[in-house]
Amino acid sequence: MTQLREPGFRDSVDIMFNRAVAVMDLSPGLVEKIRVCNSTYTVRFGVRLRGQIHTFTGYRSVHSEHMEPVKGGIRYAPGVNQDEVEALAALMTYKCALVETPFGGSKGGLCIDPRDWEPHELEQITRRFAYELIKRDLINPAQNVPAPDMGTGEREMAWIVDQYARMNTTDINARACVTGKPLNAGGIQGRVEATGRGVQYALREFFRHPEDVAKTGLSGDLDGKRIVVQGLGNVGSHAARFLAQEDGARIVGVIERDGGLWDDAGLDIEAVLAHLRATGGVRNCPVGRFEPVGAELLEADCDILIPAAMEGVINLDNAARIRAPLIIEAANGPVTAGADEILRRRGIVIIPDLYANAGGVTVSYFEWVKNLSHIRFGRMQRRAEEARNRLLVEELERLSADRGLGWTLSPDFKRRFLTGAGELELVRSGLDDTMRIAYQSMREVWHARPDVSDLRMAAFIVAIDRVAKSYQSKGL
Repeated sequence: MTQLREPGFRDSVDIMFNRAVAVMDLSPGLVEKIRVCNSTYTVRFGVRLRGQIHTFTGYRSVHSEHMEPVKGGIRYAPGVNQDEVEALAALMTYKCALVETPFGGSKGGLCIDPRDWEPHELEQITRRFAYELIKRDLINPAQNVPAPDMGTGEREMAWIVDQYARMNTTDINARACVTGKPLNAGGIQGRVEATGRGVQYALREFFRHPEDVAKTGLSGDLDGKRIVVQGLGNVGSHAARFLAQEDGARIVGVIERDGGLWDDAGLDIEAVLAHLRATGGVRNCPVGRFEPVGAELLEADCDILIPAAMEGVINLDNAARIRAPLIIEAANGPVTAGADEILRRRGIVIIPDLYANAGGVTVSYFEWVKNLSHIRFGRMQRRAEEARNRLLVEELERLSADRGLGWTLSPDFKRRFLTGAGELELVRSGLDDTMRIAYQSMREVWHARPDVSDLRMAAFIVAIDRVAKSYQSKGL
């Protein structure tokens, strides 16, 4: 009976949207314009593989064109459907508005299990899917810019950008038609890790505000915090690695398809990831205690829970048993609207997906700008910055020697001070700044308005307000 009451993913997004607009001063017509998905293109195409024609179904949804191009990943999964793609496109609209990347929201999907096909077959399928979208301007540097998502990565983006360039031989900005590309195809350093890095920066910013941390019953910073990560894909693996190695957090539990691992003292995350890469699962991992029903670890006693895989993993069935006082949504929609209400009533703080996993689209924005400018970030100023810093260091050391002070700068300080910022450092700096400012915009609404009870509602209000102002400036 519980499952019958559970709203679907798209319904969950609409419920969360409606909670926010209910306390905003917007006309009903404008609310409806922002809420609805502008268009969805469904394509069914055939590819000759293994001696016969196989037909595939794909989607590209455009939720909002209040800014262009629109932005959103392409996922490959057997369960992809129109409702899911449209819900993800809506989240992209609000996510881009929240972190102030100048894009509308879009999303794409292909009904396919990538594990069923050899790489050369996947390339044929991807190129044909891209062809169907490109010829309708649903992949275009100025109109619609995809990126990787679940089941896709740098490899698929490289195939897509090459297909676009073949079909648009005089477009000087062809490389900007997708983001998340490998470096040799116009990518940017730091993009693969970007979403996981953004989760880390989001948590760091949350813990900079003791008043917010106090709402969870926790204290201090991330050092020693017990974390459970559900899903060790690109996002979860990077978030776990950074939080453990750079912030001193303990990854006490991980959850994968074939089960989970637990260690009260903290798992050796590198050993877990090495085993996962070698075997495709966590069973028989040499570290941690194996738990055959991994989903039960979502309900384990920990400080921070990071759902980093699929939508709807925290739902009406298990929300009442979740024990983590702080949840950060590294995946899209991992908490259903029904579960969200239960968790809020229980006082659990949720750092919402449209903020927490925005690192990917933020660094995609940097990559898009790099492709349009045709120059690597840092190339013009890095050595000039180093030269100026060296002048300062040499002058300080000269003054010390002239006055007989006898002090010198430590070698480690000099090395770090004299190293100019390259592309990776600038990308991380821009991402950190983006995540800080976006969080502060949310918490300002959260704390200033008594009718705003949680960070998710605050995030939707900030995002919807920005989208509304954009439409109003267009005369709507």
